[in-house]
Amino acid sequence: MADTLQLEPFQHSAALSLGVELELQLVNTNDYDLAPYADEMLRLMARHKLPGSVVPEMTSSMIEISTGVCQNTADVLGQLATIRDALVRSADKLNIAVVGGGTHPYQQWHEQRIYDKPRFRQLSELYGYLSKQFTIFGQHVHIGCPDADAALLMLHRMSRYIPHFIALSASSPYVQAQDTQFDSARLNSVFAFPMSGRAPFTLSWDQFGEFFAKTTRTGVVKSMKDFYWDIRPKPEYGTIEIRVFDTPLTIARAAALAGFVQALGAWFLQEQPFMPQEDDYMVYTYNRFQACRFGLEAVYVEPATGQHTSLREHILQTLEQIKGHARELGALDGIELLANDAAQARNDARWLREQQARERLLAETVRQASLRFRGPN
Repeated sequence: MADTLQLEPFQHSAALSLGVELELQLVNTNDYDLAPYADEMLRLMARHKLPGSVVPEMTSSMIEISTGVCQNTADVLGQLATIRDALVRSADKLNIAVVGGGTHPYQQWHEQRIYDKPRFRQLSELYGYLSKQFTIFGQHVHIGCPDADAALLMLHRMSRYIPHFIALSASSPYVQAQDTQFDSARLNSVFAFPMSGRAPFTLSWDQFGEFFAKTTRTGVVKSMKDFYWDIRPKPEYGTIEIRVFDTPLTIARAAALAGFVQALGAWFLQEQPFMPQEDDYMVYTYNRFQACRFGLEAVYVEPATGQHTSLREHILQTLEQIKGHARELGALDGIELLANDAAQARNDARWLREQQARERLLAETVRQASLRFRGPN
């Protein structure tokens, strides 16, 4: 039996502060397939003075960027723009391109190389081929919580909005050159991991510590990093981390999604609109599947009442409900962007399908997506 590991204390952070991570694709500019240029990109990026960080990911055709601690979406967008511009300049020197999106439309998983880093090698030994299939690309949003118990309460309240996050960010309709008929096929790869899914229903940090002690005692889990939950606490930062977003095609959308999380968090903290319950999770997997499969055209089952409604309508109602909080936080522009897209049932998955219908060549669709990532200039 393994030794029990101690859960680290929940650190202080400013309530509603934000941090955003984006996993991005590196592609060549010949056929726009993934290209193993992470080392070269990291070397060039190290010459730039940047907010946040730029680090390798599981395979060598990926790179992860993250902001520092941000107070609002203008800060998120400003930091992401600075890093994005440096990425584009570095990629141009290497004759490659950087692309958003939750999956690369036609890469072959078996061709990918595990990035040479001890943790990635250990994961590869443990998970085998799943590690290379984890060449998928997500956005993670951290939101600061006043204390550990408040973090767990916010985590379980946010869980009701996981389908909303999935549908609005969905950008992974293509896998292995096939239209999967999912708006977010990326999450199907995440679900294959044994520690994926939802966090246990605990509303006190002491209870959560007991759960953590039990799981670490078995040796299955060695740290919080081993949980691939849709939302997980990050005690070292004093945040919860929402992990279901596909990487958007633009940093403007990434900032808007972070603003949605922040405005929801403000609503929860200031109005305490409902108390989460274990029974909320009876419809959780169904709602999550609906959002992955159908995006903004999904059905949403209201956890409290069991009422079936349109996810798109529920998103629009929610965005209207939190508009006052968004205005106070400076997140209103992003909320209106998301509301306009929801009203038209538009997300990045739909944009990719429309491009492919017009171009009839996935390489050209990826090229067009790389131009979107570069921004208006």
